[in-house]
Amino acid sequence: MHLSAEALILAVRAHGEHGAIVRALTPDDGLQPGYVRGGRSRRLRPILQPGNVVMAEWRARTDDQLAQLSVELVLSRAPLYAEPLAAAAIEWVTALTATALPEALPYPRLHAALSGVIAAIAAAPAARGWAVALARYELLLLAELGFGLDLEACVVTGGSDDLAFVSPKSGGAVSRGAAYGYEERLMPLPPFLRAGGEAGWEDILAALRITGHFLERDVLTDRRAEVLDARVRLVDRIKRAVA
Repeated sequence: MHLSAEALILAVRAHGEHGAIVRALTPDDGLQPGYVRGGRSRRLRPILQPGNVVMAEWRARTDDQLAQLSVELVLSRAPLYAEPLAAAAIEWVTALTATALPEALPYPRLHAALSGVIAAIAAAPAARGWAVALARYELLLLAELGFGLDLEACVVTGGSDDLAFVSPKSGGAVSRGAAYGYEERLMPLPPFLRAGGEAGWEDILAALRITGHFLERDVLTDRRAEVLDARVRLVDRIKRAVA
């Protein structure tokens, strides 16, 4: 097995005294793990940061063997780690991707979207500049993994007018009329999730509530649920920042 590609660093785990197991996302070959010799060294630690873009090369004798990975830095996100909110956002979105995706399957749309989210965080570390992109990324990840929400038509009537809620059970949109009397059991549907455009903080937090519910229920289950702690920290920081 020999693969060379530009990749986004997603997760780094210490292995042995000096090495590290790194999970990185490529545009065409999906999530790829590899062992970096000396990955915990002073020279390589700044390179092996989640969010960084590297030129990566994986080599292994067989497809079943953990590949040896070598990396060269292309783009560093290190300055963002000095911003608590931006750092929390990168920590969450990279950990989510590393945990949720199966290995070696191509997800070009997710790679492009994740690159866009991290670029938005770099351009404007304050949450207003990237929170919409984050919610959209979580929605896309759900869809790419087969848990997409149906926000185009009312799950009750089949109509597409006045969609105002999301069912926490079906993941389908619900019109205002069909929701009458059951509003408290449903989640408000922010217009930007369907139609795009700008969004206020109330809508952004409502969107994150929706995506968080389905990520927790359908994707981040069992041992993978541990990664949700990073999301809780991020949402709490966003709420404090906009209070």
